[in-house]
Amino acid sequence: MIIYETKKGGTTDLELFKKVLTASCYAESSWKLIDTYDKEGLENAKRSWEHWLKTRIARFLWKRGVGIVSLKPFDLEKRQSGNDHPLLGFTMVGHKRLDNIQYCLETVITDRVEGDVIETGVWRGGAMMFAKAVLMKHGDLDRKIWCADSFEGLPRQFGKDIEIGADPDLSGSTYLAVDQKDVMSNFEMFGLLDQNVKFLKGWFHDTLPNAPIDTLSVVRLDGDLYESTMNALQNLYPKIASGGFLIIDDYQSWKGCKQAVDDYRKTHKIDIPIELIDQHGAFWRIT
Repeated sequence: MIIYETKKGGTTDLELFKKVLTASCYAESSWKLIDTYDKEGLENAKRSWEHWLKTRIARFLWKRGVGIVSLKPFDLEKRQSGNDHPLLGFTMVGHKRLDNIQYCLETVITDRVEGDVIETGVWRGGAMMFAKAVLMKHGDLDRKIWCADSFEGLPRQFGKDIEIGADPDLSGSTYLAVDQKDVMSNFEMFGLLDQNVKFLKGWFHDTLPNAPIDTLSVVRLDGDLYESTMNALQNLYPKIASGGFLIIDDYQSWKGCKQAVDDYRKTHKIDIPIELIDQHGAFWRIT
């Protein structure tokens, strides 16, 4: 059994932790808030006044502490691939992308690649909570975990994203807006919050250029949009150590994100092959 030890002396199986973080152990986690990250629902909203009305009512009630849920059946295969975003739980990425985080971290630990770990776009913090658990399991207690997020949801689209016009505008989604205090509380719940878990609050173009980070070993981008992804690449990619990894959560599912990655690779003549994780994510190792 693979375990890590928390600072409070507890132990947790990493495979079980994946199930907890993705809420795969709760059938009710498949229930959906009316205002959710749901591309199909957003497309339906363009054609259905009923969906438009339900969304407005849901947002009105949400501000008053009441949520409306749709009772949907649980599908383990969808959850493992990150295609079924949980009402409960701490991450949307599914088991396969958590497996990828574990692989990248264990590789840099084994190969003694120096550098911190960062995720740009953390939602409830689950992916970096898992990263911290992997580091603790291996006794890697000095490497910092950086959580960069607006903690206010997605930004309004501007610049290249408007030009592309391919991705939904989710800037008003209450489901995606998680306060930094709530994310910190999630880390603390599992004994994972310590002095080496750092937070960068704000829009990426404001926080990343001056972030006090020297070297990175694993960089995980989950900004969805072109501008958010490009800001992260421009400020973080040059800091990745040789042997480190770049992970792009949305490479195959958000056109703006994919174009930003492709544009950056072309501009900087990066020809390292991109490896696919599942139908959404991709990554490569820096040589």
